[in-house]
Amino acid sequence: MSQGRSRGKAKGVEEFRPYITRALPVGAQINCADNTGAKILEIIMVQKIKTRVSRLPAAAVGDYVNVVVKKGPAELRKQIHGAVIVRQKYPIRRLNGVRVAFEDNAAVLATPEGEIKGTDIKGPVAAEASEKWPRLANLASMVV
Repeated sequence: MSQGRSRGKAKGVEEFRPYITRALPVGAQINCADNTGAKILEIIMVQKIKTRVSRLPAAAVGDYVNVVVKKGPAELRKQIHGAVIVRQKYPIRRLNGVRVAFEDNAAVLATPEGEIKGTDIKGPVAAEASEKWPRLANLASMVV
């Protein structure tokens, strides 16, 4: 029997992560913001999300998702890839009160370890995503 202890949390001070509204549900089609050749991605699963029964899991900026390439080269299509969400249209409220919204919803193809498959990222990247994924920040031309 469990002794009521929590498992999985490290001891000590936990880093504060502000809440970001999850605006991209499973089935959403988003742009691919890297130079792998993929154009349109469809979210099929959101990693590390627990939700209510019958509710579609949804992703926010900085989340790792499983995607399928809907438009792009034949060698990338009809396979499951990993991706990190870098932009969302729905406003993100920052701790200083500023709200940031982007023109489109976009992601970059990545591995679970954080290695980005492309060599360049097109367009701005949200600061929340670049803090969570350091390799993403290295390739980003603009962090907002």
